[in-house]
Amino acid sequence: MLNKFNIYKGLPTTIYIVFAVQIINRFGDFVMPFMTLFLTKKLGMSLGIVGVIVMVTSLITIPGSMLGGIFADKLGRKKTYIFAQTASALFLVPCAFLGTSYIVVAFLMISTFFNGAVRPALHAIIADVLPPEKRQAGYSLQYLGINIGVAIGPIVAGFLFNNFLPMLFIGDSLTSFIALGLAYIYIKETKPNLTKGENNPKEKPKKDNMIKILLGKPEILMFLTIYIVFTVVSTQSTFALPLMIDNVFSIDGAEKYGFLMSVNAITVIFFTVFITRLTRRIHSLINILIAIMLYGIGLGMIGIIRSYTLFVISTVIWTIGEILIVTNFGVYLANKSPSDYRARFSAIGSLSWAIGASMGTSLGGKYIEKQGIIEVWPLAFVLCSFSAFLMFLLYLRSTKTEKVRAES
Repeated sequence: MLNKFNIYKGLPTTIYIVFAVQIINRFGDFVMPFMTLFLTKKLGMSLGIVGVIVMVTSLITIPGSMLGGIFADKLGRKKTYIFAQTASALFLVPCAFLGTSYIVVAFLMISTFFNGAVRPALHAIIADVLPPEKRQAGYSLQYLGINIGVAIGPIVAGFLFNNFLPMLFIGDSLTSFIALGLAYIYIKETKPNLTKGENNPKEKPKKDNMIKILLGKPEILMFLTIYIVFTVVSTQSTFALPLMIDNVFSIDGAEKYGFLMSVNAITVIFFTVFITRLTRRIHSLINILIAIMLYGIGLGMIGIIRSYTLFVISTVIWTIGEILIVTNFGVYLANKSPSDYRARFSAIGSLSWAIGASMGTSLGGKYIEKQGIIEVWPLAFVLCSFSAFLMFLLYLRSTKTEKVRAES
């Protein structure tokens, strides 16, 4: 059993510190998973308005992520992370004392803006200190850390949501400061230089502007477009799913959804190492294609099930897809990014997620109001099938390009 964890041995100390930071941060990520229920149950908003608010909140991460990528590449990864995470945590504190005032929504949006700058900095740190052949293990370990925290966090958050709402915000902020202290003391600043021993021409530093570089990489543009379509669907696991659970199980909806999120995290903890070892020699695009198909099955079946046991099984299925997405998405982008643009390419990845998530929540809210919550799930299956087909076409193009490059 322990031999399965050998893929994580011998990584730089920085990777293990980021791993610990992720555990603490995601354990305390109390607020955002319950935002839909907070707006509907506590503030009494309609689904249409909630969909728009969640959409705007997702869109706010876009400028935050882009600025975070720019600052991380120019000023430093650690400095950007420390500033952004601190600001995000501070803006959560007033929410604990505002009760059900609509002003809470404004503070949540500001906090989300700064939180958007965190991910590009952390992802760039991982890419900086690891050579290409070890990046899947590095991203896999960070994902494992995230879900160790999430395995317990949603259960605690569900209890706080129902019994002591102010602590939902205080707890989120407090754990952020604990993680910040750890990062400040133990993580050294990294620079966007080519990793020693690396010989990947795609990662050599470039002097062109970001738009010109991105337009010169049509495969990445196609990849991100497909990912946006897929994200419209995957976002329903945090937007439509809690509403579906509340619709089916009523009064116990919040706690049952919190338990499903813990099932999600526990599945990640037990399966990430195995899946990473099993798929490490498979092309990242094929891994992502399989992930999209698993999401289609896992979310699509929700439309025809009512047993909570089947909801748990559904969660396990789409979570395996999530594992494949997370452990391959960052690797694909990092391996095709110029070394001095890593944080900005990571930010572009976050941008594509934010666009898809905002579309998923906004259109999802309107679709639910018109068609009903049940009709979301067959549509999710159709969109995933379409996205998987497009990803396969991209794989064919990518392998053909790689073959031509190898022969030239």
